[in-house]
Parts: sequence; structure tokens; C-alpha cells
Amino acid sequence: MEDVIKLPAAPGDGTQTKKRSRPKVDPEEEEKLRQQNLKKLAVLGEEDGTVKRLESLVFGTEDQLLERLVEVKIPPRITQPSDSFMLDPSQSLIHLSVRVDMTHRYRRNLMKGEAETTMSKQKLHQRMREQFQKSMGGTPSWAESTDDDDEDDDEDDLLRRTGNFVASSESLPGGILRVKKCLPANSARPSEDRLTTVQFHSSAQVILTAGLDQSLSLFQVDGKTNPKIQSIHLERFPIHKAQFSLDGEMVIATSLKNKMFYLYDMMDGRVVPVHSIRGLNEARVKEFCVCPDGGELLLTGTNGYLHLLTLKTNEVIRSLKINGDVSGVAFSHDGRKLFVNSEEGEVCVWDVRNSQCINRFSDDGCVRGTSIATSRNGRYLACGSQSGVVNIYSQEACLNSANPKPLKAVMNLLTSATSLTFNPSSEILAIASRVEDEAMRLVHLSSLTVFSNFPVAKRKVVYRTSCLDFSPHSGFFSLANNKGHAPLFRLLHYKDF
Repeated sequence: MEDVIKLPAAPGDGTQTKKRSRPKVDPEEEEKLRQQNLKKLAVLGEEDGTVKRLESLVFGTEDQLLERLVEVKIPPRITQPSDSFMLDPSQSLIHLSVRVDMTHRYRRNLMKGEAETTMSKQKLHQRMREQFQKSMGGTPSWAESTDDDDEDDDEDDLLRRTGNFVASSESLPGGILRVKKCLPANSARPSEDRLTTVQFHSSAQVILTAGLDQSLSLFQVDGKTNPKIQSIHLERFPIHKAQFSLDGEMVIATSLKNKMFYLYDMMDGRVVPVHSIRGLNEARVKEFCVCPDGGELLLTGTNGYLHLLTLKTNEVIRSLKINGDVSGVAFSHDGRKLFVNSEEGEVCVWDVRNSQCINRFSDDGCVRGTSIATSRNGRYLACGSQSGVVNIYSQEACLNSANPKPLKAVMNLLTSATSLTFNPSSEILAIASRVEDEAMRLVHLSSLTVFSNFPVAKRKVVYRTSCLDFSPHSGFFSLANNKGHAPLFRLLHYKDF
């Protein structure tokens, strides 16, 4: 039996169909895995909270999923154009013992044999839970302990403690960074072309990758097997950038030379193409960022324009303009200020609410600007240039001075600084260039020095980097490279995911 996934295509295409063969399951291995699961649940005493959150994130709650999947026949006395209706859990006249039609295309992959043409609601409920656990690879590997893993207990402890934790670690020391190389985040499905995006989910133990192979994928991060959750193929749509929405329920994806973009609703499992944006006079939608208020996107246009797009109606509600072309944008930690870097090396600071430029300054020594980033603690601003120099400023100075001086000029990159990212605790700045292999460094912000031992490997691992990201509490660091991989590193100083 095969699962058939139909996805919308770019303009000019018909509906595309992609077939995915179901892997064979070894009965002995499945039974062994089941026994391990039972043992672990007995030890833990409860289901893993991360899997529960991930299940709710990807599929919705169990009741929401049943509402989408379960249909029952209409009684003969009711006449409708359709012969079925969606089950409403609040309708008490529908008894829980109702039989569900399993031949429906949304439920066919839950059947274990041709004899299972119908199934009770309770059994369907259980079957969906079993399938979800299998998609996660059974019990997460970090929950399985062996004698050989004892030495890794401390460094893997964060994987047992995911959730909404407040980081309680001591200040990160400089000099040598304690780091462990893990299996690539997307090892279960490497990209067939250059990766352009890697991003950790803000509340679940999930990472997103996307690239020029026209696919975006979600993986569970466990540091050992990193099982794939889902992959979506977008026909004739090489992905330039993809990003989670602020609430984490949606993925926005743009391409290289296309005015349209896609919205992937993870709660409903729907891929929605947005073909037109009212009020947007641009030939393509390529660069964007999610605004801190969550309901809007900031689109980078041509000739210095920035467009504020509301996702409710897919229309432009405001536009800003700077002198020269935009090379990068970054919001302040509270979302009230917007820092815009131009290719001419000038930085303009905007008051978002009033749409006014409240300060502007030239990035020190910069001839051509390439990137910009802000720290979450509101203390630092970093500006990258084509020469590879990355200037680190005080945000306060950039708000009030027409000629701020850098706290530090980082000169470890010899080619264009194309990616800048601060970690959530504002203790590390990751810098990289997509022009040269292994051109990536981590800067310790308290001492304004570069960690001397990263990246160091017997063979190349980083390659050419397009994107950088840290997990919500800095326990992991990953990047997207031109080989289609997302190398994953465990930062041992941080105890939370």
C-alpha cells in the first residue's frame, strides 16, 4: 500500500502527486521496541511531555484530530447534497461505538489489513496514537539508557528537561567552548541541493530545514537519531527562506524568483499558496522576517522599500523606505525599533509604531553592508560587511549617537559576512560567510573574543553556511550548508534545550 500526498504547485502547474512507499516493519524489532517503551514508561511514570507537545503541535489535540478525520454516515431521514458529515464531539446522540469508514483517503494509511474497512472510534483513536509514536521512532533515544551512555548523562540531561524553562546556568566562560558534535539534524532526510534555512521551533523539540530541492522538512531533535516528522515538496519552488510563525503553528516559505509564497499550516496539515498580495508592487517576494507581534511579515522589496504585510488579509498595510538597497533588517527585543542595514553601509533606526527614522549612522569602516542582527537582551547590535568584518555595537549607542563606535570589530572572516545570529541568552554571536568553506565563528560576547576551538574537525563539517540558529535555551546549535546538511552541535554549558 502507498500513501499519496497531493500538494499545490506553483502557478501554471496542475495538482502534483508524490508517492511515498511505506517502510517494511520487522515484527521482532517492533516487539522489542514495544517492550522497551513499556519499560521506560514504567520508569518515567508518565508520558514524555515533549512528545505530547509535539503531537499537539503537528496534529492538533486528539479531539481536534478526530474532528478532522472522523466522519459518520447521515441518518436516512436527513437529506444533504453530501452523504457524510463531520463528527461533532458535542453531539451526544452519536454514540461512541459508531463504526468509522477506514477506506476514506484520510484514514487509509491507518489500516493494517484489507479486513479493517471499519473501526470503532476508540480503536481509531488508539491507532492514531500508535502511528504518531512510530513516526517519532518509538521511545525517544534519549530516554533509553545503557551502561555505555553513563558518561554522557550530564551532557544529554537537557533532553529530559525540555519545556518552558528559565535558563539557570552560570555565565558562559570564554576561551574554550565545551561542544559535542551530533548527528546532522536532517540526517533522516538530507537535502538534494543547497540548504537555505535551519530554524529551531520556539516551544517544541523540533527543527525546520528547507532548501533549493523544493522541500521543507521537520525533525525531532534528540541529538542521536533526529527522526523525521514530515517533509513537504513544493513543485517548481526552490525555497529561498522558510520560517516558523511566531505562534509556531505555521511555516512561511518564499522562493527565488516568484511573487507568490506558501503557508504550511501544521495544525491542519494544509499547504496554502498565496498568489497575490494586495498593495504590493514588487516582482518577487524573497526576503522577509516575522514581526514580533506575530500577525505580520516584513517583506524586503527593491530600491530601499520595506513592506509590512498582515497575514489576516494578505495585504500591505504600510511601507518604509531607506536610501539605497536593503541588505538586512533586525527588530529590537521589544519590537518597537527596527534596524535596517543598507548596501551602502548606512544603518537606519525606525520607530515601528510611528514609521519614522529616529536615527541613522554609518557602520564604521564599512563599504558595503551585508547583514545585521540584534541580541535579545537589548544590549548588542552586530553589522556584517562584504569585507568580512563584523562590528559589534552597543544598541543604546546606536539609538542615541550619530557616530557610534564599535565595541569590537571581529575580523576572523575573510569573505562577506552573510549570516549573523545571537543566541537566546545573548552570550554568543554566531557569524558566517556562504562564500567560503568553514568560514564560521562563535564570538564570546562578555570578553568580545572568538572561541578558539570551534569549528575544529579532522575533516570539513561546516562547508558554506547559509543560515545559523540556536535552540530556545541554547542547548543546541545548527547551521544550513551547501551540501544539503544541517550539522548539529550540543553546547554542553547549557542544561536546557
